Amino acid sequence: MIRIAQRSERFNAVDTGHGPFEEISRACLARFLPQLNKDELESTMAANGIRPTVRKGSNITKRIEIFDNLLTIGNTRAEILGDTAFKSKVPQLLFYNIQQHVVALEELLRDYLLGQHLLLVGNQGVGKNKLVDQLLYLLNRPREYIQLHRDTTVQALTLQQNVTDGVVYFEDSPLVRAAREGHVIIIDEADKAPTHVTCILKTLAECGEMILSDNRRIVPKTVMEQHYQHLGEEELHKIIPLHPEFRMFVLANRPGFPFLGNDFYSVLGDLFSVHAVDNPSFESEMELLKKYGPEIPLEFLERIAKAFGDLRTLADEGTISYPYSTREAVNIVKHLQKYPRDTLSEAIDNIFDFDVYNNELRKTVRRTLKKHKLEPTEGILLRKRYTDEGELKVEMIPISELPTLERSGTLNPLRYSDKKFTESDFGGPKHGKVDPNGAPHVGGNTWAGGSGGRDTAGLGGVGGPYRLDSGNPVFQVSDAVKQALSPEARKMARAMAQKAFDEKLLEIKMSKYEGNVYEEYLAPIRPQIAALRVILNSLQAKAKERKWIKHQTSGDMDDTKIIEGVVGEKNIYRRRQDENPEPGDPQQKPKRLMLVVDVSGSMYRFNGYDRRLDRMLECALLVMEAFEGFEEMFQYDIVGHSGDDYKLPIVEHGKLPRDNKERLDIMRIMHLHSQFCSSGDNTLEATDEAIKTLATQVEDFDESFVIMLSDSNLERYGIPPKELSKILNSHEDVKSFAIFIGSLGDQAERLKLQLPPGKAYVCLDTTKLPQILQRIFSETILA
Repeated sequence: MIRIAQRSERFNAVDTGHGPFEEISRACLARFLPQLNKDELESTMAANGIRPTVRKGSNITKRIEIFDNLLTIGNTRAEILGDTAFKSKVPQLLFYNIQQHVVALEELLRDYLLGQHLLLVGNQGVGKNKLVDQLLYLLNRPREYIQLHRDTTVQALTLQQNVTDGVVYFEDSPLVRAAREGHVIIIDEADKAPTHVTCILKTLAECGEMILSDNRRIVPKTVMEQHYQHLGEEELHKIIPLHPEFRMFVLANRPGFPFLGNDFYSVLGDLFSVHAVDNPSFESEMELLKKYGPEIPLEFLERIAKAFGDLRTLADEGTISYPYSTREAVNIVKHLQKYPRDTLSEAIDNIFDFDVYNNELRKTVRRTLKKHKLEPTEGILLRKRYTDEGELKVEMIPISELPTLERSGTLNPLRYSDKKFTESDFGGPKHGKVDPNGAPHVGGNTWAGGSGGRDTAGLGGVGGPYRLDSGNPVFQVSDAVKQALSPEARKMARAMAQKAFDEKLLEIKMSKYEGNVYEEYLAPIRPQIAALRVILNSLQAKAKERKWIKHQTSGDMDDTKIIEGVVGEKNIYRRRQDENPEPGDPQQKPKRLMLVVDVSGSMYRFNGYDRRLDRMLECALLVMEAFEGFEEMFQYDIVGHSGDDYKLPIVEHGKLPRDNKERLDIMRIMHLHSQFCSSGDNTLEATDEAIKTLATQVEDFDESFVIMLSDSNLERYGIPPKELSKILNSHEDVKSFAIFIGSLGDQAERLKLQLPPGKAYVCLDTTKLPQILQRIFSETILA
């Protein structure tokens, strides 16, 4: 808050484009927050009257100018440092002043002038290093550089070992040299080092003090003058005065997949002025590509920029895992600029070569390139590699789009019937006559598939044996009319429904596989299956595991640290203990998912209204297809509930469907059950039972999830949202969520708002389900 206030006081008078909303979003690193956290942040700001600033003069081009030893970036000025003995440490680089980078440089300069240490977070290849190096070049500031990694130790941050003539010498690390000389230290890949190592930067950033591994101490000059003047010469030799111009510029990738870094921001982010560095906008990226490829046609550069923009959108949505950066786009342009006779396929080989091993990713990239007329005539995206008897082989395959099949059918609005029946009107349940013309029939008791009538199979009526959709408009009788049906008539209808269900079930088991029916459901969700498989590939281990912890001062001797022990280092031991897994560690136990699906009568009844049953079947197929091959990483069950029961076994994790025929049979059974089951709702009972079941097994799995898919028709059965909230939060070791895939009006949204934040989602479009599952999985990982 202090940092925001300082920036607002000093700089907002000359830049009306940054208000409280932008400052808070930047400080909280909102660009890379999980969507749930980002939504909560923005809703909290909106509730307090903090909204995005309407930018004035946004079309004004900002420039970088140097005049009379003053650097001006946009509206911000700074004095340029004179040459020193360390002139060789001032970075020199190729940098093009595209507009988005000029704006970013001005933001960095402002925090630099306020005396802040900087933290830049962004994906690989977005230009973090280039931005800080260019700023230091413009300011003529010398810099030191250190790159961290997974084996970086506390000692390595403060001391360096060098061998001269067979003798090991210790000298100050770049961090210590920068603190002493007043240079800028660039700490690169800060997310790769263990957080207990980078935590030693805390006191240095917060109060300018740091104890080194050789017992020396870095202290600010003011502290030294006040408290250390009485020390003798030998003691003073162990004190390193911190230069007032010392700065830390820390660079880190966003945490988690695919960069597999630690969350540096959550540990030390409050001590730094934070900047989210993103890929340039289309306009800025075009400006940059033109600089790197001045001889390449403009129309071709536009196609490259648009293709990479689409790939990044796919990464944000979770369809692909790697967010292709400006670095990759620039590399293609640089290749074609230098070697104009090379084909496009040869240029893109350097970027997409590795992706050929992932079939889903290869197809997605291929479709995206083809969309922007970047299809190669030969090359990596046209080759399928495989291993045959231990030999790597390459098969040429043609570029062709995957077939797509649009779902047919029209949606019927909800209509109500004013028809009234008395108990004497009912003559007993029956299937009814079949109209060969398929004409609509409303309010009678003769035709099968009618609506708002009595006794016959249909929709919206009362007294019929089971539901039957003829595709015609549906008229719904009132609940009061339904009460007129006698218990005996209900019992007869239920018996007839059960008999019909058993007969249909036998038909399904005896039926042949119908590929066209399966393809009708599969084709629209094929991209979502690929997206969900990418998400499953990216999931990380969460459970603690027993492992060797290195760099300890006691325990078993580490054989790899013998030389360090000889020269006097103390942290040369290792010991076993339970530790949270590092990013990228393999899972020792599978994750567990129980998918609770709604196969109640309302799913069939209102399918013509909003296709909720179709979506439920697509969701089940999505899980069955996407999870195939991940059995060792993820075990899943699909359990159904309806008015008949609250734990209908649909798919058991030990008996997964083996082929398309079995998957199609499962979908048919779900559809059949929804048509013939009794009215009623067991949502709460089914969800509670699933959570209790997994709660008894948490020790056997890396993580446990219960995801309940249902329509939002709870209020019809008098189920209060607080009861569902209580169940979703009933066990802390089982992550439980509700996804509503059907809604009458705004019913689903209203229900979502009454449930705990992050526990409920509305999905009225199956294509959005992978993104919802990604949010569920990723937000629990980052929690």
